[in-house]
Amino acid sequence: MKIVDLGVEQVIGADRDEWVPVFTGLSVRQFRRLVRVVAGRGGEQTGTGWRWSLPLADRVLLIVVYYRTNLTLRQVALLFGVSKSAAHRVVDHLAPLLALAPAARRHSPDTVLIVDGTLVPVHDRTVTASSKNYRYSVNMQVVIDANTWLAVAVGRPVPGNHNDCTAFRDSGANTAFRGAHVMAYGGYRGNRQVIMPYRRPRDSGELPAWQDQLNTVHKRVRARVEHVFARMKWWNTLIELERPEAGQGCLGTSRC
Repeated sequence: MKIVDLGVEQVIGADRDEWVPVFTGLSVRQFRRLVRVVAGRGGEQTGTGWRWSLPLADRVLLIVVYYRTNLTLRQVALLFGVSKSAAHRVVDHLAPLLALAPAARRHSPDTVLIVDGTLVPVHDRTVTASSKNYRYSVNMQVVIDANTWLAVAVGRPVPGNHNDCTAFRDSGANTAFRGAHVMAYGGYRGNRQVIMPYRRPRDSGELPAWQDQLNTVHKRVRARVEHVFARMKWWNTLIELERPEAGQGCLGTSRC
């Protein structure tokens, strides 16, 4: 990655390997592989015509910086020494090529996953419903690894007026964790695939001490998925869902 001193500005690039993990969260090898995948999908410019001012690796880095931070396009453009409109064109052109096809995976028996749903406002009324956040939203079911906090799977979006128990089944998220233990809060009652906290007896009696202790541990671990949601919404990971022109096309890919 190259840093050029332009007075008060700095332009970053992907030609210095030590910067790649800082901005992408990937190893250098993984990032180079990602660039090759994008090139194979048509990201590299061929033929004649208008040329990109940034090489492909820098354009991929620009998108990753945009999605993994809360910087605006204007701020990201300054980092890469391009105009805001040029940065916008890079995102529109290459972002769909970063979408990864869903892959079925069998987890080891000692793997612990956490599932939860979050409401994401979307302009496309054909896939949304008026929800408890008083906006037209979709219910996104997300499964994360309890140890690494990485997203393992994201279910298909369902209307936001569906409860988590129904959305878990309708979104297909219930098929993403074969072989693993999955934790969820009490709203997933009825799904025997997940581990939920103990409920108080119907006679309003108290839980045994050992069940109360397990509930405390369960809540402490399950809270990790809430931190993941906070990062997804604080960063620009889910911002494409709110753009009118994104529509259902964005919802059908893992770029969101």
